[in-house]
Amino acid sequence: MLYYFIVLPMSLLPMGLIYFMSNFFYFLIYNVFKYRRKVVLNNVRNSFPNHSELEQKKIVKDFYHYLTNLVAESIKNLSISENDLLNRMQLKDNALMDQLYKEGKNVIILSSHLNNWELLITAQSLLFKHQAIGIGTPLSNKFWDAKINERRERFGMQVVHANNYKEILQNNGAKPTATLVLGDQSPGKDENCYWTDFLNQKTAFFFGAEILANQFNSVVVYASIKQLKKGHYEVDVLPITLKPHEEDYGFITSSYIELLEKDINASPANWLWSHKRWKKSVPKNLQELQKNHEKRFVQKFRS
Repeated sequence: MLYYFIVLPMSLLPMGLIYFMSNFFYFLIYNVFKYRRKVVLNNVRNSFPNHSELEQKKIVKDFYHYLTNLVAESIKNLSISENDLLNRMQLKDNALMDQLYKEGKNVIILSSHLNNWELLITAQSLLFKHQAIGIGTPLSNKFWDAKINERRERFGMQVVHANNYKEILQNNGAKPTATLVLGDQSPGKDENCYWTDFLNQKTAFFFGAEILANQFNSVVVYASIKQLKKGHYEVDVLPITLKPHEEDYGFITSSYIELLEKDINASPANWLWSHKRWKKSVPKNLQELQKNHEKRFVQKFRS
């Protein structure tokens, strides 16, 4: 009932009206319910220890404005037209992706929860000639998972999950694929993580994109999403590696982290600070885990 009688009809309203309604939502989550306020504030404080308390609180307040606008834009995204979508998510330069498509190269697109990633997911197949594939984690609610992915896929994106993406990539046909991975989520088991310094904290990252690139010999690029103005974004595709088999262990992941950190520092309020990104404790045997992780990678892909 929430989807069919509230959310979906709301998506048909003009964007300005949805923004107007989101102002009330901002008041509720920031002033009344204080949605994940401690998580957001701790994340910001730990990430920007050299900022004054006033600067940190401004980032937090601006984040909640960003979050409510993101919700409004994501609701609109459920029924947005192709023309409006391409007006709101523009591609800065398509020369690199066009060339990779001509060469028949499969691509891994690394991006993040910065600015509006939902618009990128929906628009990817319109921006690039490659078959668009997105690797995601299923929502706990199967109804919402099915409906949101149905809306994401309506222009050609194919959403896959961690348990079946390898099979789909292997059997996708002759058309080159571009697989979108949002690599800034909190990863799983300690022994499978790539640990590094990120935003002034020891942080664990997914290593799956680097393994995927080496398994399928895929070109790796970084999709930098920048906000041009309210509700309008530009994606810039930057190369990380054209030859993953020639790169050292960790090169792809560390390059992604460096680019991501640069983008977050450029617009600090527009990252998903409400996510419990640092819930994983630094393991006591970290050095041993790192050595074993690198050893397994080298044995599998460089021996």
